Amino acid sequence: KLIPHPSHTLLMLAPFSKLEEAAAAVPAIMKAGITPSGLEFMERAALDAASRVLPEEERLEIPDPIEAHLLIELDGNDPDLLMEEAEKIYNTLESFDCGEILMADSEAQKERLWKMRRVVGEAVKRGSIYKEEDTVVPRFAFPDLLKSVKEIGAEHGFESVCYGHAGDGNLHVNILKGDMSEKEWNEDLPIAIRSLFEKVKSLGGTISGEHGIGWVQKNYMDIVFSPIEIELMKNIKAVFDPKDILNPGKIFPS
Repeated sequence: KLIPHPSHTLLMLAPFSKLEEAAAAVPAIMKAGITPSGLEFMERAALDAASRVLPEEERLEIPDPIEAHLLIELDGNDPDLLMEEAEKIYNTLESFDCGEILMADSEAQKERLWKMRRVVGEAVKRGSIYKEEDTVVPRFAFPDLLKSVKEIGAEHGFESVCYGHAGDGNLHVNILKGDMSEKEWNEDLPIAIRSLFEKVKSLGGTISGEHGIGWVQKNYMDIVFSPIEIELMKNIKAVFDPKDILNPGKIFPS
């Protein structure tokens, strides 16, 4: 029941002068009937961080007006069909404030672009103490999610660097401590994060896209689960772990 490994891939890097334009292009690509094998969102600050840790020859020069990129991969066994899908994407992106699209013309260039995406997470976290929130919403709500992250950051005084699997509606929000005081970081920021997760829920999403709940997000479970649901989960755990020796304190809200 496994599908064969595709024999051809096509990779494009699309630059946008506005964050919201890049975010809005994501559901538009899907609406055009195209399902990329990879669709990654990276705002400029994420790419700038990646450039700082990459060798000079592997860095990407980003013009000043560009605020975000989409990395779009198509795969399949028919190169002509891939080119047709790529043309559809080009036509779709013409409706947005999109700059010149880079088409990777060799395996080496494809690897270079994917390497840039792979190092983003580590690179962003090198510059500051951080908290990473793993949000996910339906793809059509991706633009509203990104807008809300920036609005909540402005309201509560924190800087965020965003990137993620846009094709899945999954946005990694890296909140940087920067110049925030200990009080702001430890007492005020959780209020802002709760506000963010409440917005995520209102958009039809949830508080974890792929990294699970765990220690970081357990105290926000009440946003997406009712007290009855949380109690039911506790009771199920008690059946299998009556002495509470398996990850004690790391599953449910404190």
